[in-house]
Amino acid sequence: MTTAPPTTQLPLAPGLDGEGARHLLQEMIRIRRFEERCVELYSATKIRGFMHLYIGEEAVATGAMQALRPEDAVLATYREHGHALARGISARAVMAEMYGRVEGCSGGRGGSMHLFDAQARFYGGSAIVAAGLPLAVGLALADHLSGRDRVTAAFFGEGAVAEGEFHESMNLAALWSLPVVFFCENNLYAMGTALARSESQTDLVLKAASYRVAGWSVDGMDVLACRAAAQRAVDLTAAGGGPCFVEFRTYRFRAHSMYDPELYRPKEEVARWKAHDPIDAFTARLRATGYLDDAALETMEAEVSAEIDDAVAFAEAGTLEPVEDLLRHVYRRGAA
Repeated sequence: MTTAPPTTQLPLAPGLDGEGARHLLQEMIRIRRFEERCVELYSATKIRGFMHLYIGEEAVATGAMQALRPEDAVLATYREHGHALARGISARAVMAEMYGRVEGCSGGRGGSMHLFDAQARFYGGSAIVAAGLPLAVGLALADHLSGRDRVTAAFFGEGAVAEGEFHESMNLAALWSLPVVFFCENNLYAMGTALARSESQTDLVLKAASYRVAGWSVDGMDVLACRAAAQRAVDLTAAGGGPCFVEFRTYRFRAHSMYDPELYRPKEEVARWKAHDPIDAFTARLRATGYLDDAALETMEAEVSAEIDDAVAFAEAGTLEPVEDLLRHVYRRGAA
């Protein structure tokens, strides 16, 4: 039965009205349902190759993207379906890419780990851990030298903090006071190794501080906290304050990849984190503050379901690249 919202609506966050709050919830639901459908399609061998799911971490991409403008650049990891969708790349283009179709956002050549859209200034996921960080510094340097009012956002997991690219990128960004924000999604396990087993210093904000980069941690399961923390970082960086580092403390509910037997963390721990599901928590919060009722939630789910059905149909009807085109964009010395 539909429950009517109370007449008095309590504020959730500065500048966020009911419509904006419902948009955040729907975006998280959209990412979750998209990936759940991808699991079904992967199991049916419609999607092949590697696939890494973002389920459980939706609050980070959804909240952080709210702070970024269309002219800002975004780089992500190989777990980037949520980032791409939240950035505004269509479900059709992402699903077609998952299918390896020419109509995909990367022409069918990137698949799950290499989504790319220059028009959205989404400069791709990467299968190489930390590979996006020096690229982000390069984009920010170009904007800085050209006097453009832009910010570059680099999303990466805590596993990247152990890579040399992280330290080189942080150092140069701070040295040159570049407009880049480092968004670290700390899901505690990287691929399958607990943070405490790979890092002698597990306070990641201290690592940023060692390069004189302003940083702070935030609850990555709370979409409003993610939104506020990202906005603070973007505002500071855009105002000439140099790079910023934000650690989003989050958790993935699924295994590292579809091939992962997940033997490295206890089921009880996963269950504890699922009790803090960002979608369930925000749904309850919107109900309590009068911004959501049963009818509105049902409408959201129906709209998301229809969009994903359409995306799957679009991908199914897509075009496979002709064999004679397989060497396009492949370069070698002496090529005609």
